[in-house]
Amino acid sequence: MINWRKINIGKAIAFNPAESIAKGSIAKKIPMASLTEFQRKINSYELSEYKSGPKFRNCDTLLSKITPCLENGKTAYVDILQEDEVAFGSSEFIVLRSTDQTDSEFVYYLAISPTFRKRAISCMEGTSGRKRVNENTLKYYELPFPELNEQKQIAKVLSDLDAKIEVNNKINAELEALAKTIYDYWFVQFDFPTSADYAASVEKPEMTGKPYKSSGGKMVYNEELKRKIPEGWEVSTLENNIEFKRGISYTSKSTASGEGIPMINLKSFNLDGSYRIDGLKYYNGKVNKNKYINSGDLLIAITDVTRNADIIGKGIIVPSIGDDQMVASCDISSVICNEKLNKHYLRHLFNSEYYHNYIKHFASGTLVLHLDLNGVNWYKDVIPPINLQDKFGQLVDKYHSKGELIRKENQKLSELRDWLLPMLMNGQVRVAHSDENQDLGDLGMVAEEEVNYK
Repeated sequence: MINWRKINIGKAIAFNPAESIAKGSIAKKIPMASLTEFQRKINSYELSEYKSGPKFRNCDTLLSKITPCLENGKTAYVDILQEDEVAFGSSEFIVLRSTDQTDSEFVYYLAISPTFRKRAISCMEGTSGRKRVNENTLKYYELPFPELNEQKQIAKVLSDLDAKIEVNNKINAELEALAKTIYDYWFVQFDFPTSADYAASVEKPEMTGKPYKSSGGKMVYNEELKRKIPEGWEVSTLENNIEFKRGISYTSKSTASGEGIPMINLKSFNLDGSYRIDGLKYYNGKVNKNKYINSGDLLIAITDVTRNADIIGKGIIVPSIGDDQMVASCDISSVICNEKLNKHYLRHLFNSEYYHNYIKHFASGTLVLHLDLNGVNWYKDVIPPINLQDKFGQLVDKYHSKGELIRKENQKLSELRDWLLPMLMNGQVRVAHSDENQDLGDLGMVAEEEVNYK
């Protein structure tokens, strides 16, 4: 038995520590939507008038106390504030702060560990669907805590993995932003390159030459769109150029085992329209052969459970998952383009702000929004020449391929972190030494007897 001390959680960790924000003042607010399941980083904040809510500083941990957010892993580490800045958040957060007995990053990793989460979930009270953690009960549970120095060693191993994941996420965000910038530059501002090879082969995607509109390219007024467009560009509705193939219906039972055919679903969509690798489900039911999808297919979300149409109508390209057969859920539809549309061009159209502001008006429902696909068919806009679309497609396909490799690396890093987390937190595995310059590939660990939490 390793020499860890059993301490009441409430003595080792401060719950909802006292902080001050003047009522009516403007401060940063972290809503529940800013937290992603099992992701340390806070995605965003808003500036809001303070009326009530838990207050916190950098190095605090935000733990959701309401079902299903707690069960789904909505827990984050605060590191987006200025020095000495105090922010506030959702009333459904418990703020956890380190004491002289605990390290702040260790507190975060303890809060997402299976043992702590099991304790917190066991403290839930209330009616079904609206249960909340009884904080006073949770405080009196005992857990074994290592000495402070070992806490820091444990936290460093896990935080190094999370830091690498975050760097990779930033690279992917920059690749997505670059592709969007090119799309806007070419197809919204009409400053596509005017080089001699504009109408030539797409074997070389590098484009040179002056931007079309800025260098005096001829623009003509289109009566249907009520704006100027490049001379010779076609105007059409999408229904003349696309077909849909809806995904499969499924039940919770058919996806409960975590085994079967990979199934792309709503959780596979990030808000920016990029693919989310950890959102994949697996389907173990029967599938008609015409319902299979392939890597490289274009998909759009046709339902949205947020009731504000954040995801609905947005598009992703199916990544190479490593399986010959995949399916999409009934919340998804494949989009098949004809010879006049490139799938990469169309994906960026689906994720553009002006298109999204249009398509969300074709979503209706109460708890779940459903998209009327006629809205997609009826959308009318310019259709750029296919050779220009293809050149754009070649450029962004390079970014897409690089992003796919990065997402796969992140998946492996996440799996390693999730495998290490419970063993480090219960003493099954111990960090053999503390070297602040230690590389992720040379983690010094030794196996130990597991601490008994019962």
